Amino acid sequence: MNEPNQTNKAGFIKGMVVSMAVIALLGGVFLVGKRFGSGTEPSPERSVGDSPTAPAPSGGIQLAAVTDDDWIKGDPDAPITIVEFSDLECPFCKRFHPTMQRLIDAYPNDVKWVYRHFPLSSLHPKAAKEAEATECAGELGGNDGFWSYVDRLFEITPSNNGLAESQLSEIAEDVDLDQDAFQTCLDSGKYAQKVQDHYSQAVAAGGAGTPHSIVITANGEKIPVQGALPYEQLKSIIDSII
Repeated sequence: MNEPNQTNKAGFIKGMVVSMAVIALLGGVFLVGKRFGSGTEPSPERSVGDSPTAPAPSGGIQLAAVTDDDWIKGDPDAPITIVEFSDLECPFCKRFHPTMQRLIDAYPNDVKWVYRHFPLSSLHPKAAKEAEATECAGELGGNDGFWSYVDRLFEITPSNNGLAESQLSEIAEDVDLDQDAFQTCLDSGKYAQKVQDHYSQAVAAGGAGTPHSIVITANGEKIPVQGALPYEQLKSIIDSII
């Protein structure tokens, strides 16, 4: 009896996602240029500076499962998951970050936010080390320490590779982490491989620019969201799923 309604809902969601090609013009997106480390190089349909492309079909998305090793904001048991692949020096990621914070505040029982790294090193050479810094913050401060560090970094960075590396330790102090332990962790490079692995995951998930997000419904359907989507549009997607 409910099958037609489910079909209509799926069609509505897909139609909404396709419209993001236009919406992304408002939200903005940084497209991938060169590969990061030894990760596979993406093949974006358009080069940097062109209009954003439409999101890839959900059927082609390969996404690593969410585990206890992920950094999660919101209820871990929430039925809807948003996996965001982000570059800490991307101005559009900086713009999108408070949008996601607002969404989690609005849907505390329905949506969880998973943060993964997608540093575009050809555009932002400092972004990979900043991603490592967030992992060190997580090691020292747990899940809350990770998110506090990311929040503070986005708050103060001018974006576009403008954050001085010396500020990474200052941010650690701002969020009440042990500066010496933080700097030791950062200097070790122990999380460089994890950041590179996240980059490869982003490419496998269809990422051709940042921010690149995947909305995962309770039944496992994957809906790609490319760019810094405005809050009302992101909210409409969630409302159509719930």
